[in-house]
Amino acid sequence: MSGETALSPDALARACADAMWQDDRASQGLGMQIVEIGPGCATLQMTIQPHMVNGHGIAHGGFIFTLADSAFAFACNSHNDRTVAAQGSISFIRPGKLGDVLVARANEVSRSGRSGIYDVRVSAGDTVIAEFRGHSRSIGGTLVPTGATS
Repeated sequence: MSGETALSPDALARACADAMWQDDRASQGLGMQIVEIGPGCATLQMTIQPHMVNGHGIAHGGFIFTLADSAFAFACNSHNDRTVAAQGSISFIRPGKLGDVLVARANEVSRSGRSGIYDVRVSAGDTVIAEFRGHSRSIGGTLVPTGATS
């Protein structure tokens, strides 16, 4: 026995998120913040800024998709299995507006072998803005060293 204690699932999810966040210039550059992380789940938020509004005066769908995709990424990498998106789709339900704080909550639906399915709900307050579904694929490797101690 080496005397090492493995991280709890919650601590491992946080360590994975911290490792990813360190190099995630896209999410950081858009002003996203990690609100909550757990095994198979992640909540991120982002405020709609003037450069994120389209010609209709509403939040550009690409920014909403990016927020959902980032929450998806943090959720599917929370098990310390390096994972990328294989596919993602979004349904826009209501428009986001300038100044809205959008919150994306990602939850694992299933995970088997190298594949996973995650649902992400994007809301502004109590209003659902969009629903995203992502399919993940493990590519091998880890985000934090295995056998990490708590």
